[in-house]
Amino acid sequence: MAAAAPLAEDSNQLRRQVIDTARAMNEAGINVNKAGNVSVRCTRGRHAGLLITPTGLGYATLQPADLVFLRLADGVATGGRAPSSEWRFHLDIHRARPELAAIVHTHSPSATALACHGRGIPPFHYMVAAGGGADIRCAPYATFGTQALSDHALAALAGRKACLLAHHGVIACEASLPQALALAIEVEHLARMYLAALALGEPPRLTEEEMARVLAGFEHYGQQDAGS
Repeated sequence: MAAAAPLAEDSNQLRRQVIDTARAMNEAGINVNKAGNVSVRCTRGRHAGLLITPTGLGYATLQPADLVFLRLADGVATGGRAPSSEWRFHLDIHRARPELAAIVHTHSPSATALACHGRGIPPFHYMVAAGGGADIRCAPYATFGTQALSDHALAALAGRKACLLAHHGVIACEASLPQALALAIEVEHLARMYLAALALGEPPRLTEEEMARVLAGFEHYGQQDAGS
């Protein structure tokens, strides 16, 4: 099992980061109104759990006290609000994938258009590897908020950090809230490019060998801490 990401303590600051991430989804055009949801794994005293956005409240007016803390062990909710209707897949992903501490769920238009046809995103472009594997899968449809949807999402996320949900939207998971938001934006960008490429026909795909090289390269991509 992958190493768990370090957990922050539930705090007003962390709750504001969740709210800022939810608002940033709408500002980035990957979500509208009250759709989607955000969670981050954290601790409250001796209890490991997650903070999640509440159901049915607009992000513009959210306050830190509106967020809900769910205990990881038993799913018991603490707070004055009901958690997002999608709390089940947030809880199950946090339990199953300790290396991924933040989850952003959106209804971004291009990715959701593909998902409405039950299509994932194949390796037409090397940046598909940002999702953690050689493709970004689409989970089968199940009614929102159900255990069946959570089970489908977990299967589609096996070995991945992002997936589409048929007739629904996107899940993006990362080690931090900024990274999860960035991945959700990247998935939407890839979906938009894929839809454009499809106008000329199904685009050629990169080979498994090439995607393996890309994934290996991603492990060392970007600024590395070279010390002083």
